[in-house]
Amino acid sequence: MTTAPGTVAADVLTFGETMLAAQLPGPLAVGAQARTTVAGAESNVAIGLTRLGHRASWAGMVGDDEPGRLILRTLRGEGVDTDHAGVHPKAPTGGLLRERRVADLVRVHYWRGDSAASLLTPTDLAPALGAGARVLHLTGITCALGPGPLEAVREAVAHAHAHGWTVTLDVNHRQRLWPAEKAGRALLPLLEHITVLIASDDELPVVTHAFAERPEGEERAVDALLDAGVREVVVKRGGEGAAFRDRDGSRHTVPALRVPVRDTVGAGDAFCAGYLSGLLDGLPPDGRLDRANTLGAFAVASDGDWEGLPRRDELGLLAAAPGTTIR
Repeated sequence: MTTAPGTVAADVLTFGETMLAAQLPGPLAVGAQARTTVAGAESNVAIGLTRLGHRASWAGMVGDDEPGRLILRTLRGEGVDTDHAGVHPKAPTGGLLRERRVADLVRVHYWRGDSAASLLTPTDLAPALGAGARVLHLTGITCALGPGPLEAVREAVAHAHAHGWTVTLDVNHRQRLWPAEKAGRALLPLLEHITVLIASDDELPVVTHAFAERPEGEERAVDALLDAGVREVVVKRGGEGAAFRDRDGSRHTVPALRVPVRDTVGAGDAFCAGYLSGLLDGLPPDGRLDRANTLGAFAVASDGDWEGLPRRDELGLLAAAPGTTIR
């Protein structure tokens, strides 16, 4: 691993789009009052990691505007290294609006076309890669933002693989950004360099869509991914927990924690942060899954994408009986 003189390599380097987020407790049509915050899959993971004491670096791109400044200030306040984050002089920071439409059904609207993050290039990312890291964490969302971000992902994966980093990919498919067919074609060349692939059970067909022989069912899909070069496949099953398989034939399944569900958005990112934390701490596969499920449970039992994620000394809080007051 190469590291620029005078710098400390991050435990985890990640990059992508973080947006200004307006969260509504009811439908937009009736003028529900919004709470503003920031949200982005990769920065959610970075915050989850720093709260657990790991060094996380976020190297995304924001606009030279108030939302961009809010994002950088928020990430720095959470301990995330933003030294290699970019500020585009002309393109705006992206935005999203999340409305609780009815009961627990949530609808998300995006404004991210021609945003600063969609103009990220490999050149923008080069300083962050040069600073080094133990783990490169990627999501399929960044690949979908445009040709520049996709090329940045490809070059980052090649760099990380060549320098012996662990490379993790959360498929994190967004149908509003690109169809499954296009996503599968874009992700296929990355697989031989991926150490850990994380996907929900319904995302496995997305990432295997471009295979010559498309596998059917979770078991065959995981087989195909391992044959393609991925070393570990982690499958998120929501309320049913998560599963692990690797190329050595190891298998583990860990049940989910039972918690009251308040907000499911961000749970997948929290899961990834927990899994990466376990990986960095040298936990065995079932221990990584357990920590991943724990952070996912914190996310769904709290409002917001990342606001309720735990510090390291809080990891055991969910074991307390409902209604417990800690004095």
